[in-house]
Amino acid sequence: MPKSKVRKKAVYTPPADRRTPVKVKAAGPSHPVYVAVMLGMMLLGLAWLVVNYIAGESVPLMKDLANWNFAVGFALMIGGLLMTMRWR
Repeated sequence: MPKSKVRKKAVYTPPADRRTPVKVKAAGPSHPVYVAVMLGMMLLGLAWLVVNYIAGESVPLMKDLANWNFAVGFALMIGGLLMTMRWR
């Protein structure tokens, strides 16, 4: 059986970049108030749920909200958790 011919491949040359590189300004650390609000929201949500379990029936606002207390507590905690994505 005859041997197949070996083809030479062209050397790959990447296309020249037509855009000029843009320097990105390095972001500094987050403001301490941002960190305090972020942690405060998470702790407030946790405290809301703990108070709901312990004394939810004796607090008028929590008694009126009934099962919506879980939504309020988890919304606060998730809000703080989402803030961590922008924390530097």
